[in-house]
Order: sequence, then structure tokens, then C-alpha cells
Amino acid sequence: MARRGEGKPMIQARVLRTERLTPQMIRIVCGGDGLATFQHNGFTDCYVKVLFRVPGVEYPEPFDLDAVKASLPREAWPRMRTYTVRHHDPAAQELTLDVLVHGDAGLGGPWASGAKPGDEVLLRGPGGAYAPRADVDHHLLVGDESALPAIAASLEALPPEASATVRLLVENGAEQQPLATKGNVDLRWLHRADGADLVAEVRGLELGEGRVQAFVHGEAGMIRELRTHLLREREIDRELLSISGYWRQGRTDEAWRQEKKTFMG
Repeated sequence: MARRGEGKPMIQARVLRTERLTPQMIRIVCGGDGLATFQHNGFTDCYVKVLFRVPGVEYPEPFDLDAVKASLPREAWPRMRTYTVRHHDPAAQELTLDVLVHGDAGLGGPWASGAKPGDEVLLRGPGGAYAPRADVDHHLLVGDESALPAIAASLEALPPEASATVRLLVENGAEQQPLATKGNVDLRWLHRADGADLVAEVRGLELGEGRVQAFVHGEAGMIRELRTHLLREREIDRELLSISGYWRQGRTDEAWRQEKKTFMG
């Protein structure tokens, strides 16, 4: 399914508060008058781009990404990272992002670790393409930590009559989170530290008869194997499959974006 997010308006927000959900997941709650214009698109994988100013670069104010791209060389353009909108409260003008942190590595993790109330947050969006459908017999939700916020939001959207199988790969038991749902859900956490194999787990699943809608996202090498399995062996309808490599082992976010189309095929 195509993901849509380009050409969306800029939003200037501020950090309101933060919370460490697990050792590797930090919740950032953003707010401010700029969020008055934000309209959630209804997808449970709804996402925004967080823009990071390049240190030492002077940007036009008020900040305008189109103006930046027109007036500054590419190396001065702000860096971007993509995060699922975990919650949106339009009445309170609050938007919540759950950010995965791997020590001091990367860009988004250190930002989340050091975020404090009042810090500027530049957002662009929303994008997204997936939400659980009512006209299917079963839902399959599979992913690693990078997909956890979207899967959590999807579980919350399931009605009581919905049936779902969920498999989540995280580092260890400390990374498990309480997940709310009204649906009839078979949920299993897998731990990377114990050598868990998410691909093998999905291959061994019994999904029963009927139409299956699947949301499968995470590390690209793993996702490429699962896409082949789900399309060719399970014969899941391509229209009912949302599948993508959110990241690739050994690649920066910028490098992965450049090679993603070729790698995923």
C-alpha cells in the first residue's frame, strides 16, 4: 500500500512532557497552538516527520521547509525521522510520539533522551495508509520495536468481534508494554536476546480460513523474507497487506531511504 506524507504542512510545536516507557522506548508528548491545524488521517499507522535543524545553520524564520530547500544547499537541509502518532488529542492540542532509543547512537534516540519541556519540535505530516478493516476474517500484526507504536494503535482500534494474531520482537522482557484491545487477540512477545526468530514464528502460524489483513513492518532483511512468504506461500491478497522495512541493519536512516526501493524490490 502506498504511504502518503509528502507535501504536508509544517507544524511548530513544543515538548510538553516525556516518559520512559521501557529502557529503549521514550514517550514524547508535544503541544502548542501549532497543533491546532493538525488533522489526524484516521490511519492507525498515522505518522509525522520530525525535522532536526543542522547545527550551525541559520534558517529563515518562521521556519519554512520549502523556503529552506529553495535557499540553502542540500547538506544544510534539516534531517528527518519518521514516527508513528501514538495518540492525538485535538481538544488538548497534544500529539504523542513513542521514540525508540539505542543508547547514544543515531539522531532521534539522543533527541528523545534529552528532550525537556519547552524544546522546539518541528513536524510535518500526517502520512499513513493502514487501519484494520471490518470486512476481513482475521488480522495479522507482526513487527519489531520500530513497529510497536503502530501495532499498539491498531490493537486499540479493533472492535470486540475482531480476531487477530500478533507477534512482536523486542530485545528482552523489559521491553514489553501493556497493550490494550477489545478484540480477540493471540499476542506473543519474542525476545531477541533469547535468539527468537520472527520469520520462523510467522511461518509456523495457523491463521485459519478466510480473508486475512496483515500489517508487517520492521527490519528490512526480515521483512523481505516475510513478504515473500505472505504473498507467495500464504497467498494473502496484496491489497490486504501493509508491509515495509522501517529500517535496515547497518544502515543510517538516510542511507536506507536511498536504497529502500531497490532492496525491497
